[in-house]
Amino acid sequence: MLAEDMYREQILDYYRHPRNFGTLDAANARAADWNPVCGDKMEMFVAVANNRISDIKFMGSGCAISISSASLLTEAVKGKHIDEAIKLDNDAFISELGVTLSPVRRKCALLGLKVLKMALVNYLSTAP
Repeated sequence: MLAEDMYREQILDYYRHPRNFGTLDAANARAADWNPVCGDKMEMFVAVANNRISDIKFMGSGCAISISSASLLTEAVKGKHIDEAIKLDNDAFISELGVTLSPVRRKCALLGLKVLKMALVNYLSTAP
């Protein structure tokens, strides 16, 4: 099995069985956005404690790339300092997916990261 095929299987698994999917009552950071090109929608619920992401969930609808990327992202940032999460690089995140993406699919893959950063910026702008 080629490496890209293995990553495709991982993406399908995260799409069929998304991790951290749902709402989070304890969220103190939240944001939503959508991709007008394909209609993907995403909302992130983030619980921040001591400047770290203590918990995170997402809700959304969209393609396999969008949902699986958000699922992978939530697992990757749980426990991270918010400054570290805000500085996540788009290209580095895309390379973690391990598949080649067209420009349209790239936007799908980055929707969750964009919404996460929006939620954290919102949190920082209102935090005491």
